Amino acid sequence: MDEHNDPDLIKFGDSCRSDIVICLKNRIGRQELFPSHSFILKSKSTYFADRLSDPSSHACIEIECSEVNYDHHLKLLKCLYLPAGSLLDSFDSVRSALGVLQVAAALHCESVVHSCVQYLEAVPWEESEEDEILVVVSRLGPIAMPVLARIQPVDLVGTKSVFISAIRFATSIDGPSPPFGDELRTSAQEQVEYMLGDDEDMPLVAADNEVQLETRTGLSKTFSSFERELSLIFESGMCKFTEPKILQCLSDLEWLCNVLLKMGLMHDFVSKWIDISETILRVVEDENLKCMWGLKLKLVEVTSKVLDAVGYGNVILPAPHRVQLIKLWLPFIRKLKPILDLMGDKDADFLTRWMKICARALKEQWFP
Repeated sequence: MDEHNDPDLIKFGDSCRSDIVICLKNRIGRQELFPSHSFILKSKSTYFADRLSDPSSHACIEIECSEVNYDHHLKLLKCLYLPAGSLLDSFDSVRSALGVLQVAAALHCESVVHSCVQYLEAVPWEESEEDEILVVVSRLGPIAMPVLARIQPVDLVGTKSVFISAIRFATSIDGPSPPFGDELRTSAQEQVEYMLGDDEDMPLVAADNEVQLETRTGLSKTFSSFERELSLIFESGMCKFTEPKILQCLSDLEWLCNVLLKMGLMHDFVSKWIDISETILRVVEDENLKCMWGLKLKLVEVTSKVLDAVGYGNVILPAPHRVQLIKLWLPFIRKLKPILDLMGDKDADFLTRWMKICARALKEQWFP
């Protein structure tokens, strides 16, 4: 192996062999530059691999941090340069391992995530730390099961069965005939929300493979129904029947956003929304639908959930996808807002806030 690409000979901060710079910055202006090495970043993190594979990527990758997790980002960068056998020994506290774990999960650093989980599974912790551990590791899915089982050694069968049943009804748009269909779906959605918020067994249940598969299946069914109804809107005589169904699908998708955020599955929603955004906009911007303000506003509300998930770091996307999201939807919002202003619509204030967020995103962390 070329000694310039031998990870055993490369140390963190080695500027002589650096070919990329990582800039850690937070909202109060603190920032530091760290000489880095693309072959190490790409081999240890799919996030960095995606960023560096973009032909338009720059020699400096900016990563937004908060003041709270700034040091955890720095610790993670150092971990990427450690041999696999040294990772466990690099952690010296539960709090440090938890902080690095959150950053490693967001940046898709699989080996570091595994080491953090192994550390947390093995070391003693204070009772006061247990709640924080539970919140963090419950978002990670099956990989975190050993830690969760240590916190909550419970029989999951009953809770899991109830949750799966509730998710199925909550996403069964083509279920029983009215009036029972809507009532059952609404009741099931309330049940899911209650369990995610108040059931002490839910972190373990939410991390279960079968539960996550059922939730993803429900999301797929809801998106399929939305796309199907949207495709029918121009058929003769169908518009007045199709619009309420589309609005119902969008309400269900908006509800699913809240569920997926709590289960750590929001990436699935964001990716799908970006994939179909161009088709959605091509339909709703048609001259025949120019007066469907309710539908257009509902689309913006759902899109704002996507923007929030990306903007707050709950979903990490490659730069081209972030650019695509903004460039597709911002022109639509700009055209919609003046019309709502003229109508005196209270939702114009919501659009003003949304446009400010988009504008800030264009100037800040959305672009590499």
